[in-house]
Amino acid sequence: MSKIQIFDTTLRDGEQSPGVNLNKLEKLEIAKQLERFGVDRMEAGFPASSKGDFEAVKMIADTIKGTSVTGLARSVKSDIDAAWEALKGADEPCLHVFLATSPIHMTYKLKKSPDEVIDLAVNMVRYASEKFSQVQWSAEDASRSDLAFLAQIIERVIDAGATVINLPDTVGYATPDEYGKMFKYMKENVPNIDRAILSCHCHNDLGLAVANSISAVENGVKQIEGTINGIGERAGNASLEELAVAFQIRSDRYPYETNLKLSEIKRTSDLVSKLTGMQIQANKAIVGKNAFAHESGIHQDGVLKHAETYEIITPELIGLSSNVLFLGKHSGRHAFNDKVKEMGYELTDEKLKEAFEQFKLLTDRKKEVTDDDLFTILTEIQTDSSSVDKYELEMFQVQYGSNNIPTATVVLKTPEHTIIQEACTGSGSVEALYATLDKLISEELEVVDYQISSVGGGKDALAQSNVQLLVNGEQMNGRGSAQDVIEASANAFLNAVNRYVIQKQTNINNNSAITKRRIKRTE
Repeated sequence: MSKIQIFDTTLRDGEQSPGVNLNKLEKLEIAKQLERFGVDRMEAGFPASSKGDFEAVKMIADTIKGTSVTGLARSVKSDIDAAWEALKGADEPCLHVFLATSPIHMTYKLKKSPDEVIDLAVNMVRYASEKFSQVQWSAEDASRSDLAFLAQIIERVIDAGATVINLPDTVGYATPDEYGKMFKYMKENVPNIDRAILSCHCHNDLGLAVANSISAVENGVKQIEGTINGIGERAGNASLEELAVAFQIRSDRYPYETNLKLSEIKRTSDLVSKLTGMQIQANKAIVGKNAFAHESGIHQDGVLKHAETYEIITPELIGLSSNVLFLGKHSGRHAFNDKVKEMGYELTDEKLKEAFEQFKLLTDRKKEVTDDDLFTILTEIQTDSSSVDKYELEMFQVQYGSNNIPTATVVLKTPEHTIIQEACTGSGSVEALYATLDKLISEELEVVDYQISSVGGGKDALAQSNVQLLVNGEQMNGRGSAQDVIEASANAFLNAVNRYVIQKQTNINNNSAITKRRIKRTE
C-alpha cells in the first residue's frame, strides 16, 4: 500500500467560504479535532491577511504538536516574514507560498512576463527556505498553465529549496484525465522532481474535485489537499472524508492508505459544520443524514436481510452510532467529567462547571440526553469568547396566535451594561423577534439567511439556529441552541452581532497597543 499524506486546508481555504468567519477559539477547536482525525499537515490560515488570522495561526502553531502546521503566503517577503513569526513556535514550521502560472493570470493579474514570474518564484522560495525547513510552492491555476513552462518553473523552484510542489486546479476546470496527465508530464519532464513531493489541490466547480484528486494520486501525487465536508471558495474543495472512505472501501482498486482515523469522521464533520454555520446537505456522500437511510421498500427489505445488499459503508466506520442515553438528571459531576474527556474536550475548571450547570438544566427539561446534545453544549462553551462585553439576552416574550398579530418583547443588556427594552410586531414570531432585536441594537443590521434545525430527534430535541447577518456591511455568521426554537433563533441573532462587537473591540485594542508602542519608541 502506498502512503498518501493528507493536507487539510479547512482553516484557510475552507474559511474562505462566503459568510464563514471563525474566531481564534473556534479555529483552535477545529485544529485539535483535525489532529485527532490524523491529518498530516494543517493549513492554519493566512498570517499576513489580518491581525486576527496571525494570532489564530500562532495559537495553533504553539498548541498543536502531533500534526505539522503551515501558513499561506503570497510571493512577497513581508508575507513570508509574517508567516515565520506566526509559525516559528511549531514543531515543524512549514510555509505554503504561491504564484500564478497560467497565461491569463500572468497577463491580467500579475502583469508579468513568464521570465519575471520564474525569477520571482525562485527568489521567494530561496528567501523562504532560509527560515523554513519545509517550503511548499504552489503554481496557482496550474491546470490552465502551459505544461512546458510549468515544468521549467518547477525545476527552478526545487533547486531553490521547495520541498513540496502543489499543482492546483484553482478554478475546478480540469477533467480527471487532463489533471492526471499534467502530473505524469511533470514526472517525465522535470529532471529533479524526485527531490520534492507532488501535491494536488482541487476545487469542485464542475463536481470533479474528488475524482481529479484520485486521478492525480494514480499519476504519482503523494499529498492530497482538501477540506472537511468539502467546504471552500465557490463550490468548495475536495472532501477529505470522501477520499479517505473511497480509499478504504475500494482498496482493491486504490492501493493507497492514509493516517486518517475514519472513526473520527462524523465528529470532525459535525464540528466543522456547527462552527462554520454551513449545514451539510442531506444527500452528501459519507456524512449526509441520508447517507445510511433507505426509503425504498426493496432497499429496506434487502438491508434487513443482509446489510451489504445496499450498504457498502457501515455507519460505525465513520464513527456514527445511535444516540443512546448516556447520562441523566441523577448523574454526578464525576461521571459528567469522564464523559467530557472521553469526547476529547479539554475545558478549564470554570468552563467545565458552566457546562455541567447547562447539562443539569437540560436534564430537567429533556428526558434523554444524547451525545449530540452534549456535543452542542460543549462546543458552545469551549468556543465562547466571554472576556469582551457584549449584548446579553435578559428576557424575551413572544405572543403568537392564528387570530393575533405576532408581537415580541425583548429585554437586553448592552455592552455598556445598560438594560434596554422594546416591543415590535411582525408577520411571524421570528420576524417579530428579529425586528425587536434590530430596533434595540445600534448597529445597522440586515438578515441574509436564517435556518433552524433539530439536534437529534424526538419532540424534546434541542433546536439549533444559524443566521447570517450584515452588521454595518460586514457579513457575520451566528449560531444558537436552546430547547425552544424562538430562543435558539434569538441566541443565533445575538451571536452574529456579538461576533462583530468582539471583532471591533479587538481591533480597537490592537490599534491602541500599536499607538502606545509608537509613543514609547518616540519618547
